[in-house]
Amino acid sequence: MLCDYLTPKTTLFADDVTQWRDAVERVAAPLLDNGAITRDYVAAMIDSIAAGGTYIDLGFGIALAHSRPEDGVVATGLSSLRVRPSVLLNDDPLHPIDLFICLAAVDNQGHLGTLMELARLLIDGERRTRLLAARTTAEISAVIQGSATPE
Repeated sequence: MLCDYLTPKTTLFADDVTQWRDAVERVAAPLLDNGAITRDYVAAMIDSIAAGGTYIDLGFGIALAHSRPEDGVVATGLSSLRVRPSVLLNDDPLHPIDLFICLAAVDNQGHLGTLMELARLLIDGERRTRLLAARTTAEISAVIQGSATPE
């Protein structure tokens, strides 16, 4: 399932992001481009984080940006943005983020399988380390698919 959503078109890398708002805009861009979300969804994510939403920090430098389906989700989608150097989520030094993941879910149930697969990946220390070290879409695809090296 993850490999259906995290494709070369939805997996981004950036070395020039310095603010969390820019990171959220960029990670959402592929989902805007493919019509999975509207601008309202991006605004809702930013507003939620600005209101103290550091709860999206999953630990290990990973943040899961999301909002409610009614905020502008058209289709379920997932995208990622690897930033270097880290960006401070909500400008809080306790929340440096290296990997932003954007989740768009059309309802509160339909995305649970995708979230469970993402959780399994992130709790696997070796795969998580490889994911955070990835510098190409091929490396990320290999981690998601459970391969030892990119094909």
